[in-house]
Amino acid sequence: MTVATIGDWQVSVDEEGFMTDPAEWDEGLAQVLASQIGLTLDEQHWKAIQFARDDFAANGETPTLRRMATAGGIPTKEMFALFPKKPAKKMSYVAGLPKPQGCV
Repeated sequence: MTVATIGDWQVSVDEEGFMTDPAEWDEGLAQVLASQIGLTLDEQHWKAIQFARDDFAANGETPTLRRMATAGGIPTKEMFALFPKKPAKKMSYVAGLPKPQGCV
């Protein structure tokens, strides 16, 4: 693991830049992470991020797109609108979670 400086934060990341310790995350850091990938967070983004973080805390793994839709109530089409092109990957990055299983 590597320690990276992102804005004013020092966080542990893996070789792809995903945070490895979700406890180091906060909403201010999420804003910086989002801006790095061209996103401006709104209420719907926060809903997805909060569900993903709560689900990770309960289950120990980052939710997939399917889980976001079925358990989180956020349709896949909406996830693509919120986090274009690679929604699960981008959502987990901004939420400070490990990359979801199955993402390339």
